[in-house]
Amino acid sequence: MEKDSSRYKRLREEMVRLQIESRGVKDSNVLSAMRKVPRHLFVSEALMDQAYGDFPLPIGEQQTISQPYIVAEMTQALELCKEDRVLEIGTGSGYQAAILAELAYRVYTIERLYPLYINARNLFDRLHYYNIVTKYSDGTCGWEDESPFDAIIVTAGAPEIPLNLINQLVIGGRMVIPVGDQYVQDLIKLRRDENGILKTSLGGCRFVKLVGEHGWREK
Repeated sequence: MEKDSSRYKRLREEMVRLQIESRGVKDSNVLSAMRKVPRHLFVSEALMDQAYGDFPLPIGEQQTISQPYIVAEMTQALELCKEDRVLEIGTGSGYQAAILAELAYRVYTIERLYPLYINARNLFDRLHYYNIVTKYSDGTCGWEDESPFDAIIVTAGAPEIPLNLINQLVIGGRMVIPVGDQYVQDLIKLRRDENGILKTSLGGCRFVKLVGEHGWREK
């Protein structure tokens, strides 16, 4: 991959070992994806040297690229297989979608902010992630035409879990979503089965607001 020097590879290895494995992420496929995807290319050139730090970074449009550990934890929680079709709500920088693309058959990702949508799509093409399908739209509505999905990941904090997204999961499908107020959320994993929804809390987190028809309303 372009601009992927030995230094960045070393920083990725340290990121995985010190920030991710040490906090309990054990899925070998997730760890391999985190070692492979060049996170520094998903931030501005001015921030490349900070790309592998243990913190989120700004990406413009008042949005962020999530802390590496959070990306790994949410990805592991999806329990992905190579045949899975995944929906991501909130493309952002595109980094989370690239991680998913290493693990799943196809990734459908929706972004409501046009500059981020364009930047991410261009980067996916440059890095040859041809199994990522992008859409410029309100992600809280999901992607009905391509549903149902094996897994859904929401990368912004919602006031509640959108029922319409649950309905776009297959039976046996998994969703990971931050739910709470605009300052702090609980990271929720849910599984849809024949009897309904099973929810599990993965702990506290902080994301930007999920804005849209089925999220926070734009002021």
